[in-house]
Amino acid sequence: MLLKEIYKKIVFCNTADRIGPDMPFSHWKLHFKSSMLKLCRNKFKYFGEGADFRAGAYAVHCSNISIGKNVVVRPSTMMFADQYAHIILEDYVMMGAGVHFYVNNHKFDRRDIPLIEQGYYPSEDIVVKEGAWIGANSIILPGVTIGKNAIIGAGSIVTKSVQDFCVAVGNPAKVIREIK
Repeated sequence: MLLKEIYKKIVFCNTADRIGPDMPFSHWKLHFKSSMLKLCRNKFKYFGEGADFRAGAYAVHCSNISIGKNVVVRPSTMMFADQYAHIILEDYVMMGAGVHFYVNNHKFDRRDIPLIEQGYYPSEDIVVKEGAWIGANSIILPGVTIGKNAIIGAGSIVTKSVQDFCVAVGNPAKVIREIK
């Protein structure tokens, strides 16, 4: 029975539309540049030249995630796309460790139904424009676009889009200045 379980896990790890530490038979490949590149080019919708997906990061529904040129996805980052919405990181996006991206959210409209049974709001794309910088441990929520060369302060929760060349911080993130 154990060998059958191991075989099923190996097949799942190599065919599932996800990457992460919970996928031990494919996750080890992220520790080596050549196998990381092969895995990421196979799994992601787009994986740009010079991009890096570090061990310890998660990506769910990779086929709807695009990672641009010279983007480094650091450990503890979690990218949750789904079959309805994409996560797009354009070229030269910088981010700290532990950034979370969520394309959907639980419904919570009714008092007569437990939250876990209310389902989800419609999924919405997340787009991070070229050259943006997202500080460590920030959370990017559904439908958000982060503008070109915009900066998101560490630990911010981004609930609304941020314009090009702006600095946004806090919970919820608010623009505190423009970059001249």
